[in-house]
Amino acid sequence: MPRIFLVEDDKEIAKNLAILLRSEGFSMIHALTQREALDIIEAEKFDLALLDVSLPDGSGFAVYTAVKEMREVPVIFLTASGDEISVVTGLNMGADDYITKPFRPRELMARIGAALRKSGQTQATFEIGTLTVDTASGIVKKGEEEIFLSALEYRLLLVFLGSRGSILTRNKLLEELWDAAGEFVNDNTLTVYIKRLREKIEDDPANPQIIRTVRGMGYKIEE
Repeated sequence: MPRIFLVEDDKEIAKNLAILLRSEGFSMIHALTQREALDIIEAEKFDLALLDVSLPDGSGFAVYTAVKEMREVPVIFLTASGDEISVVTGLNMGADDYITKPFRPRELMARIGAALRKSGQTQATFEIGTLTVDTASGIVKKGEEEIFLSALEYRLLLVFLGSRGSILTRNKLLEELWDAAGEFVNDNTLTVYIKRLREKIEDDPANPQIIRTVRGMGYKIEE
């Protein structure tokens, strides 16, 4: 699952972006200030940085410099509408893109996707056995037949695909799904959604080979 590093001092914008990114199959780590951002850069890994230019204790340009010193990841600046100077400065520094506030969610996701694909940080198509998932188009096929998943089933599948080779606990799955598709997911409904997803993607849902149960720990998709 691609991880986005957001540096944004507006808590409401950050909250809405967290919901949007999770619903699109991303995880997010957030810093409110330049100081917090610099600490995170040293301690955490991420696939793309989304940086607000104006911060209460500094600027996104300083954060950009720190990111590029330690990480080979794309950077997109968030700028105020009409702030041409910031746009030019960011692009001259080597930023991959910029987007002005207020922005449209679809446009932001398209820019993030394009930057990740250009940098080779994301994989557009996954194949597991006879199952093919094209995340660019949202199409899931079993062999040559298209499978139709609900928004939450598709989100659940993306979470598994983004963590291939790792064990996902039920708590982790609930954390990733809590806001997807605007539906409330608890431990009981998680069991139902996993069952429904297996019925659609597994050759033998009673003996699943894609989403495997790791007894006493959670679930896992092999690399």
